[in-house]
Order: sequence, then structure tokens, then C-alpha cells
Amino acid sequence: MDEKTIKSILEIGETIAVEFKKCGNGIENDVYESVCAFLNRFGGDLFMGVLDDGTVAGVPEKAAPDMVKNFISCISNPLLFSPTIYLTPQILSYEGKTIIHVHVLPSAEVHSFKKVIYDRVNDADVKVTATGQIAQMYIRKQEIYTEKKIFPYVGMEDLRLDLLPRLRTMAANNSSQEQPWSSMSDEEFLKRTRLHGMDRVTGMSGFNLAAVMLLGKDDVIADVAPAYVTDALLRKIDVDRYDDREIIKTNLIESYERLMDFGRKHLPDRFYLERDQRKSLRDIITREMIANTLIHREYTSSYQAKFVIEKERMYVENANRASQEAVLAPEHIEPNPKNPIIAAFFRNIGYADQLGSGVRNLFKYSRFYSGGEPEFMEGDIFRIIVPLDENLTSDDIVQSPTQSPTQSPTQSPTQSKTGTTEQAILQLIGRHPELSQKEMAEQLELNLNTVKYHIRKLQKNGRIKRQGTKKKGGWTAG
Repeated sequence: MDEKTIKSILEIGETIAVEFKKCGNGIENDVYESVCAFLNRFGGDLFMGVLDDGTVAGVPEKAAPDMVKNFISCISNPLLFSPTIYLTPQILSYEGKTIIHVHVLPSAEVHSFKKVIYDRVNDADVKVTATGQIAQMYIRKQEIYTEKKIFPYVGMEDLRLDLLPRLRTMAANNSSQEQPWSSMSDEEFLKRTRLHGMDRVTGMSGFNLAAVMLLGKDDVIADVAPAYVTDALLRKIDVDRYDDREIIKTNLIESYERLMDFGRKHLPDRFYLERDQRKSLRDIITREMIANTLIHREYTSSYQAKFVIEKERMYVENANRASQEAVLAPEHIEPNPKNPIIAAFFRNIGYADQLGSGVRNLFKYSRFYSGGEPEFMEGDIFRIIVPLDENLTSDDIVQSPTQSPTQSPTQSPTQSKTGTTEQAILQLIGRHPELSQKEMAEQLELNLNTVKYHIRKLQKNGRIKRQGTKKKGGWTAG
């Protein structure tokens, strides 16, 4: 922002979208109240180091960097801001004095600071306490799908049309029926996929937010959704920072591919034989996680999405237009499409399945990949957490077990009688310490890899030991 622009803003004074703060003794709470109010209304610009009448007092030049750090720390603290946000203050010089400028975009969520909701009325920040007013704020923010917002000045030249031939081929390969995409012109294709349309409220027509996110050039995406980013992190050794990192700001098609490559780079694979088909459990699980975080994200939010791989878990998290605060399970999940246009596009090219199937797939295959179940947490921030176990996620093959509809993939008739798998193995070892792992699997009617996994756990926990040679030895209690 240049001095001419700043001068014009100072002359006009405070408005519904402009706020001045003195900040002579540092950043006070009223700064964050204004940020919260801007988020909940139309957005705005906040200037620190400026008096209410527009006089520039400035902030101490040497203190400005620490003020920025403290500001960022506060807005990213979930105990203060809910949901947290990501903003980038700028230190500016105006007529020899230092000021700090923060541009706040309107959010699709209702935010609170210190558990109080603020709204912007004229040039004031107002506490919102009445239940009816709070409910109306949520209604105002959730009345439309934000992916349908029209950008009339986005044209064909702003889109990655070079991706369309490959996407047409992917759609044809993914469909068992003839795919009409291949015979359409580019214009017809974009209209048929609902990336170009009309806002029936305003009468405005053009490309929408879904088109920009799916196919936009990087600079166009940055203009339309400046806070959009997916941060891929590996944290196994340096848990305070990261071992590897990739910041992804490109279109959703290539974002998906880069996130999948990040998963393949840092996660061990395990293969699953289902009937006669050999499946990569790693690819199935990361596909569902990554597709979910790209499809169902609220792109007008400033919250930074993440794909994080740690030693004992991996997770994705993204801004969400929540319909509830809950931990989700397959038996009580109601399909709730946040971005139906983007979701339909992903399904057509084979990057996602029907709504709701991803949850079922993650619960089904996570047990075979890492021995545990995923967690789905619905709220202003949506999270999927999948446990990891390096002892189990090795490059071996898991066969699909024969099971009754009421049994879990690792459950056997013997197991249901004797309790957990570990208890069944310990009881069998007590009676027949000479048995091999293969013989244990046969007697317990379990998959061999399941037995191997639990044997490793029992050994690691010191509950059993192997004595003697592999052929003539046996098992003893730890």
C-alpha cells in the first residue's frame, strides 16, 4: 500500500471497513475485537499507530516486528480466537513514521474473541449477545454455497485449459458409460460442469469460485482466495518444526496430485488382497483424506489447511462450514456436501467416490493399514486423524479375511470367545509354546499378518520372549 492510498484512507476516516488504533503501549484487546468484527461482517483494514481522528502517531520502529509476532500469535491461539485465523500484517512507513496495516477478509464463519462475538456496525465494534442475533449471523454466512460466487472478470484466459484434455481422458477411463466430456468444446465443458453459470439472485453471470479453485492459474487463485494454501508437513524427528515441508497453492487438480506424492514419499505401503485385486492401503487412505480436505473446505476462510504425517498418526484439517460439533462415526453420518460442484468434478475424474463412501472406506481399510480406527471431528475446523504404527505398516500383503457381517476384519470365532487377540495368542502359547506363527494363525483362524502384528506387540511390551532356534525353539512368558 503506497502513501497516496494511505493518505486517502486517513482523510476519509473510520468507516464500517476501516479502523484506526493508537497502540502506543502495544496491542490492546480492542485491536482483536475489531479484527473479530471485520471477520464477522464485510472485512476491512486496520491501521495500528493511527489516532481516531486519522492523525498518524506511529508505533516504535524497533518494536514493530515484535508487535507483529504477538499479533500473529494471538489470532492463531484457539484459547483466544475461535476459530483461529491466518493474517499477514504489513509494517509500513508513512511520512517518516511506522504504522502496521492488517487487511482482514470477510469469513464464511462466525468468529469470537475471548468467547465474545463482535459485529461491525458503522464504524464501531459491537458485542453480540442475543441468541437471535447470533443465529442470524450464522444464517447470513451460510445462506449460499460460497463455491457458486460469480467472478465476472475471470475469463477463459485465467484458467488452465491445458489440463482439460487430460481431465477428459480421466473421466472417460473412470466411467463405464460413454462420457460426454470428450465431445464438448471447452466452453460447453465448463458450462456443463457448472463452473460457468448465473447467480439467480443478482443476475450476474461468469465463472464461479469452483472454477477458479479447480482450474485457475496460480496468480488468479491468489487474487480470488489470497489465504488459500495447503501445508504438507512431515514431523517424525523434529516434532517442533518439521522434517520435510511442501506449501501448495496451486489448483485443486494438481494440489491433489502433489499431496498424494507427498504421502507416497513419506508413508510406508501395505497391500491388501481383496478377491483377486491387489490394492495399496496407503493410496486408498491418503486418497480419501486428501480428497476430503480439498473438496469440503470452506475456501473463503483464512484458516490454513494442513496434511501432517507424524510418527504415530497422520491427519488433515481444514476450515469448515459446520452443521454440528461432533465426533463422527459411520453409523450416524449424514452426507452434507459443502462444495457440491467441486465434489461432482472430483467424482467424475475418479479422485473421489460418492458422498459418505470415503468415511466407510477409511474405517474399513485403516484397520488393515495401521491396526486402528480413524477419527472424524466435525466443527468449525474439520479433522480426520488416522493412527500409524510403523510395526504394522510394512511392505507386506494382507489378505481379505472371510468374516460374517457382524465381525470386524480382525475378529475370529476364537477371538470372540477368549477376548482380545493378544489374550487368545497368550492362551495358545501357554498350552503349546512350540507353535510357529503360521500354526497359531491356523488354529486361531486368523490372518497370518494379524498374528505377526500382535506377536510383535507382545514382544515389544515384554509379555513374551522367543527362546531357542526358529525351528526347535519356543515361546515363554516375559
